[in-house]
Amino acid sequence: MATYKELLKQQETLALQIEEARKQEIADAVNRVRALVAEYGLTPQDVFSSRKAVKTRSGGKVAPKYRDPATGSTWTGRGKAPKWIEGKDRSMFVIG
Repeated sequence: MATYKELLKQQETLALQIEEARKQEIADAVNRVRALVAEYGLTPQDVFSSRKAVKTRSGGKVAPKYRDPATGSTWTGRGKAPKWIEGKDRSMFVIG
């Protein structure tokens, strides 16, 4: 079995190898990205635009999808299911 000092030396050597491999892989990735950008004529806007910026949220309430016939309680189908529908076939509770 290796000694503590030998293991520390191995750790240091591995850390250097890891950093070199990381640098090489990043350089390869950057080269692939540059090639794709050049091939398709992409702009920074094309690559880094956020799809979320395009979407707009209404902020309104969501219509309920399920109703408990016994109590009249409703549920939109979002979030945690209420006790009255948990573990049951939801098709029996669909509104409409």
